[in-house]
Amino acid sequence: MAGGLMGPGGGRKRYRPMADINVTPLVDVMLVLLIIFMVTAPMITSSVNVNLPKANAAPAQADAKPITISVNAQGQVYLQNTPVDLDNLVATLQQAAQNNPDQRVFVRGDKDVSYGLMIQVMSTIIQGGFTKVSLLAQPTPAGK
Repeated sequence: MAGGLMGPGGGRKRYRPMADINVTPLVDVMLVLLIIFMVTAPMITSSVNVNLPKANAAPAQADAKPITISVNAQGQVYLQNTPVDLDNLVATLQQAAQNNPDQRVFVRGDKDVSYGLMIQVMSTIIQGGFTKVSLLAQPTPAGK
């Protein structure tokens, strides 16, 4: 029987393709992508450190008396109802807040005040160490 082909019971098996899909590499790649997106997603979004009040909602944290800074149409800055220079704003504000940087500060500006002046007032307050700074606006009437 020399030179003959071996039959089915001859000891050699034919190669058969595997019918199952190996999903382990796919799962590994998906988990790596998920981790990458979870780490990079917070870096993509930008936020502004301004606490905006919500209409018709109770305040989450009510201060005893928030400090209000107003800027009128002529560009004069007022702390509560007393005029104050922009250079002395932080010192006067710290005195009014009793050196509490967590004190809520409301900034009100006339609609005719320049955007640059409002940014200058807010940046002065934030550089003074206050973190809870909010811009106030008059709500529009319903239906308009």
